[in-house]
Amino acid sequence: MRNLIQLQKRLLPDLLDVMQRRYAMLRTIDLLEPIGRRGLADNTNVTERTVRGEIELLQEQDLIQITAKGMFITKAGKLILEQLGTFMNEIMDLRALENKLKDALSITDVIVVPGNSDDHEWVKQEMGKACVASLKNMVGEHPTIAVTGGTTMAAIAAAMTPFEQSNEALFLPARGGIGEKVENQANTIAAEMARKAHGDYRLLYVPDPLSESAYQMIIQEPSVKETLQQIKTATVVMHGIGDALTMAYRRKTNADIVEKLRKHQAVSEAFGYYFDKKGNVVHKVRTVGIQLEDLGKVPFVVTVAGGRSKAQAIASYFKRATTNLLITDEAAAEEILKGISTL
Repeated sequence: MRNLIQLQKRLLPDLLDVMQRRYAMLRTIDLLEPIGRRGLADNTNVTERTVRGEIELLQEQDLIQITAKGMFITKAGKLILEQLGTFMNEIMDLRALENKLKDALSITDVIVVPGNSDDHEWVKQEMGKACVASLKNMVGEHPTIAVTGGTTMAAIAAAMTPFEQSNEALFLPARGGIGEKVENQANTIAAEMARKAHGDYRLLYVPDPLSESAYQMIIQEPSVKETLQQIKTATVVMHGIGDALTMAYRRKTNADIVEKLRKHQAVSEAFGYYFDKKGNVVHKVRTVGIQLEDLGKVPFVVTVAGGRSKAQAIASYFKRATTNLLITDEAAAEEILKGISTL
């Protein structure tokens, strides 16, 4: 297929440009429907005049429906998206990008979606869809799935659908997190995933972070103890990667710790661990839930993080930790590879 694409690029470069533009429009309508012309133009970075001409053609082909509320994708449009997905990924060189990233970060598998989630929310939604599709290939009967908090995990929850092979999935918060926005807490996300997957869930009502004395007291509580035991036996762990200082401020970390993070040049955070550029742990927050060392016992670990701004954080984390699958976006992947090439 790649040889065919290269020939097409040489002989019919305009055709491929048109295909990419129309595919991007269909995908945006699918993600953001109902959407108007101006919204479509803003999200695809083309002029409203160009949008007008393209949507007329898409409507004539019965790929979209135009209503007073906005544009919707039709069943035929969804089918086109599914059938063109692999081909368009090849056109946009995403497969080559995935392979380069696998080698650079020493990861078993990588999925790269088009775009930059820093700029467009639909890119984060695409990462969520890719994660759900991959998850369904991982789980068997009665899976136990632990999830962390954050906006990326919330996007996965929004994309969740029932599992065909199991209707008894158990979703768990991978760690405590009361104090953050409720929609981004691991408890909320686990419950939402369970609802959409027709599964079950458990909650972990624990603040994050904790003092040592509070930690020792809370982990002895029967309900907390039971949930922690279930988390430790999770078959899948899904988590994001945060920018170090952003996460520190979100947790209302005291000034002394923030200064420590600055001094040691912390760039990433995951599971309460803060890492520098070389992957060294520079600070650890006392949290209730899964710990970094627990990941080695988990059959499937899925890391989902994107955006050009997260590139350094992602690269930093993978110098210390391992995962079965990284799902990221094009902007982050390119920035990671650029950073590695300049070392």
